[in-house]
Formats: sequence, structure tokens, C-alpha cells
Amino acid sequence: MTTADKPFAVCADRNTGPILEVLSREIRDCKDVLEIGSGTGQHAVAFGQAMPHLSWQTSDLEENHAGIKGWIEASGASNVLPPRPIDVRAARIEAERYDAVYSANTAHIMSFEAVGAMFELVARTLRSGGLFCLYGPFRLDDRFTTQSNADFDQSLRARDPLMGIRDLEAVDTFAAKQGLRRERLYAMPANNLFAVWRKITTVES
Repeated sequence: MTTADKPFAVCADRNTGPILEVLSREIRDCKDVLEIGSGTGQHAVAFGQAMPHLSWQTSDLEENHAGIKGWIEASGASNVLPPRPIDVRAARIEAERYDAVYSANTAHIMSFEAVGAMFELVARTLRSGGLFCLYGPFRLDDRFTTQSNADFDQSLRARDPLMGIRDLEAVDTFAAKQGLRRERLYAMPANNLFAVWRKITTVES
């Protein structure tokens, strides 16, 4: 895959810097990180290069693997691993394998039930004390924080009724059921949030 052939997401290019600023602080003591929904692969390569102490495992549906591999190969980043095929609704993954899990702009493009499945997957694969970092738009107290987010939600639901911007408190309920507790919440550019949950209990298999 040539440079010109690699997939490119403008939003990923734009938000890499702000996310990296927060993420590098949150996972500075981690070694093994799983990214759920690596998309184009832009974040994985940028973050892997900026944090060479990490082993960064990419993942996504198989139709996105070629693009992710293209970004990894072009970067030469040896600590960014080829994508694993992960669909949160059905994936089986090693228990307590990772120190942190990261995902960006995924919760609003999957069904609400799939968001719950993602938290089950995260809780299972995180080591005790591990972190789940989730970036994207959310509602707070079941209200949109901006009109632009309300408009975005409407466009998502017109595309697919199962999509939509999630209420953060409802997501916290999924987390709590899986032994995860939200510790920090960062306001990010373009009306997004960066939420951090910590695994405080072990989920039985």
C-alpha cells in the first residue's frame, strides 16, 4: 500500500495532539495497550511513536485491517502491532492481558448493547488496576452539551437507528457492572470528552 493509498481521517489527524496530551499522562506507567477500533490506524501510529515504551496492539473489523497495516508499515514503528480481528459483540480475548485499553469515536457508531459488550470485553482483558480510556462525544445527565452534538446525534440516527451519542451516566452503569469505576473526565476540543475508568475488581469468567 502506497502513502497515497492509505486511508486518512481528517478528524483523527486533527484530534491526535489533544488526545496524546491526555493519554500520555494517563498511561505513562503502562506497557501493554489494546486499542479497540483502530479505524485508519493514524492514532495507533502517532501514539506508538510518541510512547515507544508501549506495546500498542491495534484491532478492528477485518475490512479495516489493510489500512491499519499500511500505516504501521509506513511508520516503521516496531512497537505498534498488526491488527487483531475484534468485534466487541463476539470477541474472545485473553483475560488480564493489558494494562490499558483505549478507544476513540466508537461508542456512538455501535449499538447501545454493543457498548455494554465493549465494557465486558475491556473488563475481562484488563489487569487489576488497569485503565480504560474512551474518547468521543457524550451526553451529560441525558442532555446534549452543545447544539452541534444534538445535530450530530440526529444525523447518526438517520444513518442507522442503532447509532447515537451515549449518555455518560448510562455508560458508567455498564462500567460499574463490570467492576470499572470512572476516575477522571477531561473536556476536549470540538465538544468531545475523554473518560478514564479503572478496573477495581476481577470479573469472573
